[in-house]
Amino acid sequence: MTSAVSDPDEVARLKAELAVARAELTGAKLLIEQLNAQLAVLRRMSFGRSSEKLNAEITQLELLLEDLEEGEAERIALGAVSASDEPTRRHPVRRPLPPHLPREDILHNPGDACPCCGGTSLSKLGEDVTEVLERIPAQLKVIRHIRPRLSCRRCETIIQAPAPDLPIEKGRPGPALIANVVVGKYIDGLPLYRQAGIIARGGVDIDRATLCDWVGRAAWWLAPVAEAIGKHVMAAPVIFTDDTPIGVLAPGNRRTKTGRIWTYVVDERPWAGDRRPAALYRYSQDRKGERTAGHLSDFAGTIHADGYAGYEALTRSKVPPGQRAQRIVHAACWAHARRKLYDVHQKTQSPIAFEGLRRIGALYDIERDIDGLPPERRHAIRAERTVPLLADLRVWMETERRRLSGKNDLAKALQYALGRWDAFARFTTDGRLAIDNNVAERALRGIAVTRKNFLFLGSDKGGERAAIIYTALETARLNGIDPEAWLADVLDQLARGRSQLDLDPLMPWNWRKPKPLAIAA
Repeated sequence: MTSAVSDPDEVARLKAELAVARAELTGAKLLIEQLNAQLAVLRRMSFGRSSEKLNAEITQLELLLEDLEEGEAERIALGAVSASDEPTRRHPVRRPLPPHLPREDILHNPGDACPCCGGTSLSKLGEDVTEVLERIPAQLKVIRHIRPRLSCRRCETIIQAPAPDLPIEKGRPGPALIANVVVGKYIDGLPLYRQAGIIARGGVDIDRATLCDWVGRAAWWLAPVAEAIGKHVMAAPVIFTDDTPIGVLAPGNRRTKTGRIWTYVVDERPWAGDRRPAALYRYSQDRKGERTAGHLSDFAGTIHADGYAGYEALTRSKVPPGQRAQRIVHAACWAHARRKLYDVHQKTQSPIAFEGLRRIGALYDIERDIDGLPPERRHAIRAERTVPLLADLRVWMETERRRLSGKNDLAKALQYALGRWDAFARFTTDGRLAIDNNVAERALRGIAVTRKNFLFLGSDKGGERAAIIYTALETARLNGIDPEAWLADVLDQLARGRSQLDLDPLMPWNWRKPKPLAIAA
């Protein structure tokens, strides 16, 4: 046991060090809370065109938070600050470990004899169990498909089972390995050259070109599935759409150009609809209005979208003779209108902008109350509560807009909503509509994050391939299933010869995880 410190100078030094440690910990705590608040604001903002620059800021804040929280934990672990001295700190909630995980028991025997008297007659009173979550490194294994050749002694006929159907003919990867590589690139943002290095650490050398071949073949298998998902989306009465830029290597000069990834999403869960959620992605070389016109050529209904001219042109087109209604109707996004006011308030602390944010926030309060209700009920509540608030909001915006110069940023933010008021108010006319386009923006969030890692697509063809894969994987995620497990089974079943006319069981909303096959010892 160590003796107490008796030197007054040493005691004073230790007290000073403890005070510094407490101050550092308190300062780190306050900074962590501040950064968490900033992150919460940034995460609520769209990943659309107007907020692309936020990605780098969010990433830097995440890294800074990691460093601060690691430092806070280190100071406590080193004993610089005792548990009683630690300032009030939000601890993570410790949830029970999922029951579906396999368990491995390790018995810690206290011994066969009593340490006090040496007696060996010990009786069990009970036990304490501590569950620890551990990870077993992913392992590659070789599955040997053995096909004995048999000869008939009577007629000398030789028989043998056919070779197994694999996703890549005469190739070595199984469907689960291909699915792991595809998900690693398009969901986890791991470029193929990095994945080749990870696989090499497991003792298997597979070059990047081989992995490229696997991804290309996977996209080929998934093309009919993505097409079926696209028909499912375009048959919906209401969809959400948005786009995001992505770098593409231009042929010839080896420089990059800017392509676009578009998404078209159906999600009827907020109004208890029957159609299962799905996301269709399309690639284009540019952002011309003809791209959206082509993508939506088979669609008739309402699109939730921002103020992009290509969308507005579709809804302004003349109605052909004999057609009773406009084929495509535009519902504008209040999140975009709110964001413009928010940006002004952040720059100038304008009380007018703040009042606009407060009024729009009241609309969102109502939306939270009606989430999940059937369309008729949503429409009735909006008629009673939302429509009066919208009428007051419009009068207020028009009044404030007249007081401002047209060149003023706040005036532009107000005019953005006033110039599209019918589209902004449309969600109150139909209980199936939403107040914003955040569904589509969330569907593009993964692309906005992962493209930082693979920097650019190799070609326009690569963009089309990425759209097919994103369509399949994101639709799986929207339906609450593991994209990797689903993709592995889909590749396996398609390779085994499932007819392309019988894809319904493979659709993410119909898919059931197959039971594992028993493997002979």
